[in-house]
Amino acid sequence: MKFTLSWLKQHLTTEADLDTVVATLTKIGLEVEHVHDPAALLKDFVIASVIEASPHPNADRLRVCRVDTGAGGTLQVVCGAPNARTGLKSVFAAPGTYIPSKKTTLGKGVIRGIESLGMLCSGAELEISTDHDGIIELPPDAPVGAVYAQWAGLDDPVIDINLTPNRPDAMGVFGIARDLAAAGLGRLIEPPVVPVPGQFPCPVAASLDFRDADVHLAPAFALRLVRGVRNGPSPEWLRNRLLSIGLRPINTLVDITNFLAFDRARPLHVFDAKKITGNISVRRARSGETLQALDGRTYQLDENIVVVADEKGVESLAGIMGGEASGCDETTTDVLIESALWDPANIARSGRQLGIVSDARYRFERGIDPNFCLPGLEYATSLVLELCGGTASDITLAGRIPEDKPGFLFPWSEVQRLTGLALSASEMAGILEQLGFGLARMPGNSNLVMVKAPSWRPDIAGKADIVEEIVRIAGLDQIAAQPLPREETRIIAPILSLIQRRTRSAKRALAGNGLTEAVTWSFLSREQAALFGGGTAELALVNPIAAELSDMRPSLLPGLIAAAQRNADRGFGDLALFEVGQIFKGTDPADQKMAVSGIRRATARLAGAGRHWAAGSAAADIFDAKADAFALLNALGVALGGVQIAAGGPSWFHPGRCATLQFGPKTIIGHFGEIDPRTLETLDVAGPIVGFELLLDDIPAPKSKPTKTKPKLELSEFMPVERDFAFIVDRAVKAADLLKAAQAADRLLITQVTLFDVYEGKGIPDGKKSIAIAVTLQPRDKTLTEAEIDAVAGKIVAEVAKKTGAHLRG
Repeated sequence: MKFTLSWLKQHLTTEADLDTVVATLTKIGLEVEHVHDPAALLKDFVIASVIEASPHPNADRLRVCRVDTGAGGTLQVVCGAPNARTGLKSVFAAPGTYIPSKKTTLGKGVIRGIESLGMLCSGAELEISTDHDGIIELPPDAPVGAVYAQWAGLDDPVIDINLTPNRPDAMGVFGIARDLAAAGLGRLIEPPVVPVPGQFPCPVAASLDFRDADVHLAPAFALRLVRGVRNGPSPEWLRNRLLSIGLRPINTLVDITNFLAFDRARPLHVFDAKKITGNISVRRARSGETLQALDGRTYQLDENIVVVADEKGVESLAGIMGGEASGCDETTTDVLIESALWDPANIARSGRQLGIVSDARYRFERGIDPNFCLPGLEYATSLVLELCGGTASDITLAGRIPEDKPGFLFPWSEVQRLTGLALSASEMAGILEQLGFGLARMPGNSNLVMVKAPSWRPDIAGKADIVEEIVRIAGLDQIAAQPLPREETRIIAPILSLIQRRTRSAKRALAGNGLTEAVTWSFLSREQAALFGGGTAELALVNPIAAELSDMRPSLLPGLIAAAQRNADRGFGDLALFEVGQIFKGTDPADQKMAVSGIRRATARLAGAGRHWAAGSAAADIFDAKADAFALLNALGVALGGVQIAAGGPSWFHPGRCATLQFGPKTIIGHFGEIDPRTLETLDVAGPIVGFELLLDDIPAPKSKPTKTKPKLELSEFMPVERDFAFIVDRAVKAADLLKAAQAADRLLITQVTLFDVYEGKGIPDGKKSIAIAVTLQPRDKTLTEAEIDAVAGKIVAEVAKKTGAHLRG
């Protein structure tokens, strides 16, 4: 929204300078985006008189001028303008002056051997016109030595504010002045709009042709005819108002409507009455109808667009743009002035559909003052009669002006409760009354007041809105800073939840294990989601940002796999990635899980990512994924002895190279393994890729135990003893169960049990397998004797036999 300082002062009596106005606008929420002050840019250009202009001795097209700048004496200037002559008054720039068009500072010069101490300027060089043919010619009475910008009236700064959508009242200069007056910057000038009496009935009838369900599209449509107008160029004051904010004057009738749009936020439209056939109706467009608009383009219309039509067809796009066929020009003698109310949502939708951005659309889609619909028409009529002459008809109104919104009770104490700002009731009432709010005190309760929002503030809906209005005018800088309360002595409750602690621990552990954190989209395509157990209708997005991001992700793995491939396409194929984020299995809150996933691609093995002379070139395998998963569980404080590994996993893992992690058959916490090559082929990803996924929500929480002193680290001075055992066991027995049984034989002496061989084949009965384990015994108070070692070995064999049915291999 642009306006000039002089335009603002037509509505605001104030002595405030430009800087104060700009600072106050931003303070009250009307953020100033830019200020263009021509006077500041042209402050060094002065009016000068050419005392003598003689030909340059060394150049046919140059003249040597003696110039009087009013500072005493004359200066020599070499000028190439064809209109440089003796007696001319023009604009002079001394050395050291910044020339706007050239983006440079003028210096002393020597031109064809003659010294030049300045410059006589054209309008183009000052960027006030496009005239390059000669220097500026001023009238004989122009005062020599005066600052040109001030004398020429170019000292009117243009202010550009960035409006938020909830402030349609500030789309007019009058509304901005109202806010500044409420902020104490001056007094609002509010001349009444005097109705223009009609001299005859309006001969053109207007109707709203809508079904009952569509009446909201055009609540009111007012029309008035003015006969005998003389349309032509606008008066200078009106042209200057429009030019100052970058609008091109067209003719008086059109310029009046543009002026009112910016001055009072009241968009209007004018039709040449002689180009209208019959009566006017407001309706939905019919499929196949077209309109050649004032911008010269032809638009295809459909039933979603509201139009103003006569008996021939469509004449304008309601609230957006008029049609070329019924536009006003210098031949117009009878004019129909339209003032209407339109549905903001439909205006916005139609404007986007047609690709039209206009000042009318900008205002109507944000909502304008319904109570100024008819006064705006009266104001426009008075300007037409004043500037174009003519005789006005009565106003014809189709529909009705909507009733004002009802008021609501507001407690003055709400301001301090929400903001901490203590103001007296009289101060707050004064602010609201100056902003146009209606107040009615409640008898017997000084804290309560009935507040009625003005018709030009459709955004006011509740108590918080009233608080915002009071505080923005009173000043946010009046609110004293208050530190948040802190518990200085002790922490009563944990700062982080269990999931938050696990999330942090997971990121640290996986980063320490050589994986790089990635953050991927929470959305997938329907095909990818279905591939990883999702793709159901309830997890599809209603309005996806792209077709390939249509569903909520059921797993973190597809995003990481896609990220790995993108890196591989750029030459970084050997990498390890992890992500911690939410996955979605359904619409219930319990179906939203916090998951941790990691992948390793190509040769990014656990020992080190990528190729290295000291590392093997084998690809990452299931055991790297298992090591990552177990390292993570260990970092989360999970007792690994209770974790069971079951063969098999989801369909996106290789059926023979994956496993499930669980605490019993009902508590599955995740999976690890190699991604199935068929899955990678569907995703158009090159492998091999291994990975894991754990659900942090499903990992059992640690049991609460009485706080006890953490045992000190014990380092035994006695040598450990290692013994190997080979057992024959049924093929169905899990190696993890056998390891757990061996560990349970003597938890004090046995410090480690590891698996080092599994064998099936010659020498092993059918349906059986050989499992070889290494058991480490660590004495703490003495060296073990052979008999004591044999006793522990006996316990191990007995416990394994009891728990798994195994026996020692002969």
